[in-house]
Amino acid sequence: MKDAKQFDQLLKSLDGQKYGAYKRLKGTYRFERFRLAVDNIQSDPYAPPSKMRIIMDKATAGIPDELMDAKNKIIAVSDFLTRTFAEQIQSHKNASKGKSSIQIDRCGQEILERTSVMVGQKELEVRFEVGMPAAGRKILGKAAAHIFMDILPDIAEKALLYRNLDQEALKKQVTLMVDQVYVQKELARRNLVAFVANDSILPRKSGVSDRPMEDAVPFVSPKRFEIEISLPSGRTVTGMGIPEGITLIVGGGYHGKSTLLQALERGVYHHIPGDGREMVITRPDAAKIRAEDGRNIEKVNISTFINNLPAKKDTSVFSTENASGSTSQAANVMEALEYESSLLLIDEDTSATNFMIRDARMQKLIAPDKEPITPFSSKVKPLYDARGVSTILIVGGSGDYFEAADQVFMMDEYRLKDVTEAAKEIAATEGYRRETASDSQFGEVSSRIPLKAGFSKSGKDGRLKPKGRTSILFGREPIDMSGLEQLVDASQTNCIAIMLDYFRNEILDDRRTLSEAADLIYAHIEKNGLDAISPYTGHPGNLALPRKQEFCAAINRYRGLKMKGRTEK
Repeated sequence: MKDAKQFDQLLKSLDGQKYGAYKRLKGTYRFERFRLAVDNIQSDPYAPPSKMRIIMDKATAGIPDELMDAKNKIIAVSDFLTRTFAEQIQSHKNASKGKSSIQIDRCGQEILERTSVMVGQKELEVRFEVGMPAAGRKILGKAAAHIFMDILPDIAEKALLYRNLDQEALKKQVTLMVDQVYVQKELARRNLVAFVANDSILPRKSGVSDRPMEDAVPFVSPKRFEIEISLPSGRTVTGMGIPEGITLIVGGGYHGKSTLLQALERGVYHHIPGDGREMVITRPDAAKIRAEDGRNIEKVNISTFINNLPAKKDTSVFSTENASGSTSQAANVMEALEYESSLLLIDEDTSATNFMIRDARMQKLIAPDKEPITPFSSKVKPLYDARGVSTILIVGGSGDYFEAADQVFMMDEYRLKDVTEAAKEIAATEGYRRETASDSQFGEVSSRIPLKAGFSKSGKDGRLKPKGRTSILFGREPIDMSGLEQLVDASQTNCIAIMLDYFRNEILDDRRTLSEAADLIYAHIEKNGLDAISPYTGHPGNLALPRKQEFCAAINRYRGLKMKGRTEK
């Protein structure tokens, strides 16, 4: 293994040579406190940046073992080191008043399991990219030497050595992560679907910023739903526990209903200190449901909601390349149940009206056997009673859910009030009472098996290429994931692309259901780490683990998908 001095000499010797000569740098070099692995060199100045790693002994880093003695603590530490590394890159960029050529994965407000910093038994590894400097297509060797011999060691010193870190901030993040994990487990023990701590800041800074809004109204729980939770850190947190069942959040426009639901959507993830939603904790399998006009649907059983279509189309194996609002939302519900979500989150603003409600007047005008859609309002109660799946609904324009609701909250200028009794009284009043659905059962949730035939592309047509947070190109076929509102990071999309490749090559066997196949992948990742699903991509530093819900949803939105029911031959 060559040392740093030899690496410096090699860089300077390349000065003025053609850009391709940078390829000679591939290899591993020993610096004073770490090893630098140059894994991949870009082919020209305009290609994606070169991929590299800093590998440091844990003893050298000096981070106390008690901060990394559990998986969730390691995730919190890795996230903190990634953010600190990025901050140090930015400080050098600001100092030089120029573009920084060093890059690391960008973190948002959520703490996700990432590959940017990997913590092993004896070492920690930072994965980053470097745009190798050039003048046209000629190497700037001296500029490269400055990056690797001056800037990078300084970043490593300040971002990885415990003595140089903000130790209190690191401990605070790890402690918070442990508390968040505890609260998430406490939900099931207390038969709750979500918890929102008092004094949480739910509104965001702007439509393009996920940071907390300044001077926002802090959240306060209605007294009847206020609970206390004693945390592992020794603190006690007080806030609203939302029980299992059917929860309505009502109120006028712009009073904060959707803001609360969005916080609950993101509550499936853990958040960094200072986010304002650190103690907004939701069941980890919660699924946001919306209408998605135009999406592809492949053999989904939507007969619970849609039946008696013209021409007697079979909705128990419903397929379309261009779903309507109602059929897409019905499919989204049934798919969420197929991959075992225990909580549905729905906002009427992003829903198909005819899927959500049918008021009493329309019930009288159109006989049930003439209307193919059974609205969600008629199925939300049997969904919980028969299948144990809870629902949190934002409604502002209809009281059709009052009868079924277990609790009704009103958001009034960002202040939440318990109006359950008033809603129930209104629902029981003559003239407001609506006819109930004759069918008290929810209906069948069918399992589907993805077939190899749908993933048989090869060569360029078989490549999976992520395009930002909301899209993956499968060959030339885009998989549109813009409707997945709980997909929060482009690195999750990068990971879905890698997982899809592993899924089609290693998991598909024409026998396993989609849910079973996904469980196999996640079990493999849990045992072997994220690297285990990317054997052909070296040491990727830009992956963040998505949830099972988003992974399965991405597959369901692939237009080449072929499915069969478990009982089909």
